[in-house]
Amino acid sequence: MSGPGSADTAFYRPAEVAAMLRCSVWWVKEQARRRRIPFCWIGGGYLFTAEHVAEIARLFEVRPIQAAIPVVVAERVVRPAPIEPNTAVTQLRARPPRRAPQTGV
Repeated sequence: MSGPGSADTAFYRPAEVAAMLRCSVWWVKEQARRRRIPFCWIGGGYLFTAEHVAEIARLFEVRPIQAAIPVVVAERVVRPAPIEPNTAVTQLRARPPRRAPQTGV
């Protein structure tokens, strides 16, 4: 039997996964803690299989955008409301400079 969870499954620790993915151990543990990446919780620690590592790579894969396909960003354009001419505008003033430290001459 060689299905998921079989006895011959190799498990990797977060440091090994971080080395494979060329990222930090902290990032791997944080993503697992936030349930953003798949993992096994065995013996109170994060463990990863080869399938988990492949899935993590797929989850964070970024595909190029093809120029031939038009991309619709939003259905409607939202423009900011114009500033009313009667609105009071607060003028900003510069703070006076600090005094130079006085020496006891």
